[in-house]
Amino acid sequence: MSLKSKLHELKLKYQGKKMAPAFNAFHTFLFSPDETTHAGGTHVKSADDLKRTMNTVIMALMPVLIFSMFNAGYQHFSAINGFPADFSLMNDFLTWDNFWIGIIKVLPLVVVSYGVGLIVEFIFAVIKGHEVEEGYLVTGMLVPLIVPIDTPLWMLAVAVVFGVVIGKEVFGGTGMNILNPALTIRAFLFFAYPTWMSGDKVWVYGARERSEEILAGANVDAISGETILGYLAQNKGAEMTYSVSDMFFGFIPGSLGETSAFLILLGGLFLIFTKIASWRIMLSAVIGSLVMGLIFNQVVDFGWVGESSKFYGLMSFDFWKHLIVGGLAFGIVYMATDPVTGSQTNKGKWYYGFFIGFISVMIRVFNPAYPEGVFLAILLMNVFAPTIDHYVVRGNIKRRMNRLKNATIYPKDSDGKAEELKAETV
Repeated sequence: MSLKSKLHELKLKYQGKKMAPAFNAFHTFLFSPDETTHAGGTHVKSADDLKRTMNTVIMALMPVLIFSMFNAGYQHFSAINGFPADFSLMNDFLTWDNFWIGIIKVLPLVVVSYGVGLIVEFIFAVIKGHEVEEGYLVTGMLVPLIVPIDTPLWMLAVAVVFGVVIGKEVFGGTGMNILNPALTIRAFLFFAYPTWMSGDKVWVYGARERSEEILAGANVDAISGETILGYLAQNKGAEMTYSVSDMFFGFIPGSLGETSAFLILLGGLFLIFTKIASWRIMLSAVIGSLVMGLIFNQVVDFGWVGESSKFYGLMSFDFWKHLIVGGLAFGIVYMATDPVTGSQTNKGKWYYGFFIGFISVMIRVFNPAYPEGVFLAILLMNVFAPTIDHYVVRGNIKRRMNRLKNATIYPKDSDGKAEELKAETV
């Protein structure tokens, strides 16, 4: 008897028991279920299900994860030895030394994120008596990619428990939450442990440790890991040495998954091609961020804000560059498009995405203590998404009622008019 058959027998034997959901989760993770639809009926047949959808998103995230592991080492050694004068992708970036830093720093974050999050999911599944849902598969991958590399593992574990319980389970689990769980975790970390989520010592491996050594009296050089947004927030843009190419391809400090706009763009195109993510949300968010950035550029060009202003650095930053630095691109592609917490109507998606981009750049400029605003903007619009959909649907119903009221329906044409009205959708 095969292992699959033995597991299936155990599943039937312990069906209805308290720990059945946990066992079934392992069983279905290893093998396809033996149950099939009954013959004789009409069933919707499709290759899409929640697990395949989650796996598709994870596939889109894998290049970003692998790149972040190399970039973790590249930023570490560059901060110590200086950036190479003649950069070579193979000799300076895609090296074993760089990748090893990623293994020892990035993989533990992934393991803790998945381990703690799935334990919480299993506990709630056993308590509530329902099957373990696959919704955390993507959240578990997103969380390590939106935190600094030196985030303590215990701190991440506490945040994951908070985010899964408060951000999802209290609302009823996967599909019922109103806030993106990964962003709830990120928000908890920022407000509970702000010194670990901002500054110039958290984005490059070893910078915080080196700072503590210097405070203890050690005669060593400090390591600065300031991000581009951090430089701009302090009006130190002239001190930056990063080129547009560095920004676009991702050879810059930042949260693990946010640096490479190039790979994020490829991931976004892949999600659009597979029809997992909404292109309307992505496009409208890009438009919103460009509009807000252009407005700030015009404010500087008109002379309303001078170099002495604390807002000058970010306001004068080229409006289109906002998309290739910080977490704006990552948030737009992988988080704003969450089908559960985002807007559901086609027209609503345009409003929802536009305001995410618009508000993200606004928060960057007006809150120098937190120059990365995309995560807060998405959480804010998560709250307003149902309201947007409500007014979109309400407006559509009102227009249809007015058309029906003003329509002259003749007996011979009644069927045609009725079909025309039925064809109108939100």
